[in-house]
Amino acid sequence: MTGSSPSVPGTEGADAATETFLAHRNLLFTVAYEMLGSAADAEDVLQETWLRWVSVDLGAVRDQRAYLVRITTRQALDRLRALGRRRESYIGPWLPEPLLTAPDIAEDVELADNVSMAMLLVMETLAPVERAVFVLREVFALEYDEIAEAVEKSPAAVRQIAYRARSHIAARRPRGALTAIETREALEAFRRAVTTGDLQGLLEVMAPGVVLLTDGGGVVRAALAPVVGAGPVAEVLGRIAGAAVLRATQINGHPALLVEIAGKVDTIVAMRIDEGLISGLYAVRNPVKLARIGQETELRR
Repeated sequence: MTGSSPSVPGTEGADAATETFLAHRNLLFTVAYEMLGSAADAEDVLQETWLRWVSVDLGAVRDQRAYLVRITTRQALDRLRALGRRRESYIGPWLPEPLLTAPDIAEDVELADNVSMAMLLVMETLAPVERAVFVLREVFALEYDEIAEAVEKSPAAVRQIAYRARSHIAARRPRGALTAIETREALEAFRRAVTTGDLQGLLEVMAPGVVLLTDGGGVVRAALAPVVGAGPVAEVLGRIAGAAVLRATQINGHPALLVEIAGKVDTIVAMRIDEGLISGLYAVRNPVKLARIGQETELRR
């Protein structure tokens, strides 16, 4: 991942532990990020994973990749449980930390789908172990016995958890998926309508029950509750017409908008599209969550 390697002691010596860790670093970051929805917390998990990895007898490790994934998963689970308590006191809606991703991630359709803002929010509705099992099985295609070791459950229990998680996600994931071209066209129609203050144009691209979530984290101004309905959402969006510059970008593997005010990044807006209409808008304004937006993040399976 560009510009965000952990402090790795002994890198100069390029020892076996360092080489193996760095070879799998992007994969481990992706596992942690998918479980946590936070790049900052994923980086902390990687630091903890490294500290445990350097104390391991590599000669006794049969599959180093699986071992690293297991350490990362356990550390992420511990952090996820702690974050659940912290998010209960979060001011206003909590949204995942957006990542500027390279265009090539869109070529891995399954990975791009699972790291989308919409899907990360769906995964927030899973219990911690369910989320870990879903990520490891559905995204990274690990075998049940490998997952069982990572989450400290029996393979039979993991199969049951995977089935429940898969059913839960299937009932809540976006419907009627669009092609990349169709998604870009929907985004451009939305951008144009917001920029020009075209109320009718906005109403035409949004579902009647569209939901706008704005995450300011109590640091900057943002709605403290979801804005529901095409009319109310269009009214909110109309207030920024003329005051902001909206640029197309790619966030979490999908087209999104970068909102600039007075030449500075103010907001990242991602969207959920169901049956061809925008059904969810996710506006991240919390400056802490926008700190990495100037650099691309490499996600890998």
